[in-house]
Amino acid sequence: MPTPSYTVPCLHHQQLAPDIYEFRLQKPEGLLFKAGQFVLFDVPLLDNPEDIQTRAFSIASAPHEEELLFVAKLIEGGRASTWIEQSLREGSEVRLQGPFGRFLLSESDRDRVFICTSSGNAPFRSMILDELHKESQQQLHLVFGTRHDEDLFWIEECETLAKEHENFHFHATLSQPSESWDGLKGRVQEVIPHCIENIASCDVYVCGNPAMTDSVKEVALGQWNVPKEQMHIEGYI
Repeated sequence: MPTPSYTVPCLHHQQLAPDIYEFRLQKPEGLLFKAGQFVLFDVPLLDNPEDIQTRAFSIASAPHEEELLFVAKLIEGGRASTWIEQSLREGSEVRLQGPFGRFLLSESDRDRVFICTSSGNAPFRSMILDELHKESQQQLHLVFGTRHDEDLFWIEECETLAKEHENFHFHATLSQPSESWDGLKGRVQEVIPHCIENIASCDVYVCGNPAMTDSVKEVALGQWNVPKEQMHIEGYI
């Protein structure tokens, strides 16, 4: 049975950081997805709208939310990046197909650690909100790394969630912080031992660029003694 496709309007389009955009779409009637899944967008070439290719984007909204939220990191010259930055606007019609993907939460009672950089935060926002909505009792840690202060986004929402839910903990870290930054400093794999106890007993989810995910996997398996079956990785290109 073919995966359903939908055409829906863009409801919101906003730049969050120098190379980060978020956009919201009307949620198609009948679309059911699990936290962590993605959809494929039809992305036209700006110079030739008849030239269409698909691009995958993780759904950042939780299944219970009324709209579909996405976040994109711009890649210079990229087809989807050009479309999002120069063409996509509130009111634009967008064709999507889905859901797809098996980057899902495992069924276990272990605490969960989510490690991401940049737009790798997208599936974790969906997962964390879904778990909190279900009133999960497991401890949930989100470790979010970027280079500079201005690269951070969704910080206020994460900090609010941490205040409202005793089992959610937010750790933002910068690898090239400004002098005014008073939070964690260093790459995600460098700060985790200082903010999460006994990570070997947790399920570990990693999402971001392949260089980061490969590095975290190596450290997690070799130094943190996380069992291989407790590692869940999704690399973005």
